[in-house]
Amino acid sequence: MLGAISYDPLVHIELGPLSISPHGIGIAAGFLIGARLLLPRTRRLGIHDDDVYSMLSRAAIGAILGARIAYVVNHASDFDSFIDVFKVWEGGISLLGGFFGAIGFTVPAMRRRRLSFWKLMDGCAPGMALGVVVGRIGDLVVGDHLGKTTDFFLGYLCPPNSVETASPCTPGTVVHQTAFYDLILTIPLLLALLWLRRRTRFDGFLIMVFGAWYGCQRILEDFLREDIRRFGLTGSQMTALATVTVTLSWLAFARHTPRWGRWDELPPGRAGPDAGHDLDEDNESDDALGALDDAELARQPAGDAAAADDAGDVRPDAPRPEPHERED
Repeated sequence: MLGAISYDPLVHIELGPLSISPHGIGIAAGFLIGARLLLPRTRRLGIHDDDVYSMLSRAAIGAILGARIAYVVNHASDFDSFIDVFKVWEGGISLLGGFFGAIGFTVPAMRRRRLSFWKLMDGCAPGMALGVVVGRIGDLVVGDHLGKTTDFFLGYLCPPNSVETASPCTPGTVVHQTAFYDLILTIPLLLALLWLRRRTRFDGFLIMVFGAWYGCQRILEDFLREDIRRFGLTGSQMTALATVTVTLSWLAFARHTPRWGRWDELPPGRAGPDAGHDLDEDNESDDALGALDDAELARQPAGDAAAADDAGDVRPDAPRPEPHERED
């Protein structure tokens, strides 16, 4: 062994009566910074910032719920009572569960606003990778996701018992620091997504690249973790394996935007009872004004109607220019 990484984690920051976890700060910072990377893309798509903020609020709620639910499902035996399930502040979340929860909670909002799921997810893909990078810094600060023992030179040397770590760590042993591996491997993914952003082959291409790439690295990383396994795999590995299978198959064989989720192509009223509410109101107003204009023109003599048409669809009751004011 050439060496090992050694430092004392900081699991809690005490601010008077409050105890703040750097882990939570890292997750929040990762979400906000990743979301900021989305805005230039949505503005190019003509999506108002208020709509984006609304969906991000939903995504934040969905991420928390999805991350917790996925962890609880995979670690049900760790909870002594149903009340313990809701003690999120004691730790226990799943990154992949957070991704799926965030996406699931924003889908109804996309559909109502008649936005393309795939275009938006392509815009989110680089931000998701950036969020992983920033969030993993919080994991490193608290000493979380420590894995199996190793003699790898990038392993982590467990501190004495007097120093707290977020994950169990036997003092003096060297273990895999899988959060560090995840951070290092996600940086090339982020750079690749930023490079591919101007070279997308179809809507949905970027998010599928993210799913395939990140899913593969999570499958490999989790073999180094100490976690509950079923059929030799962790819950995250099973989720990642399903994601990789779907995304890689689509990238290799289908190579086009899926039919589902293309709500920007639907006519008014086809995306749900509340879909495109503002757009539908505008369209109905325009149709009503057009119908009134047609009715007025129909009641006019043919010559007056032709004159109105030549004047650029001037309303019948609007003042008409004098002959010497008309343009040639």
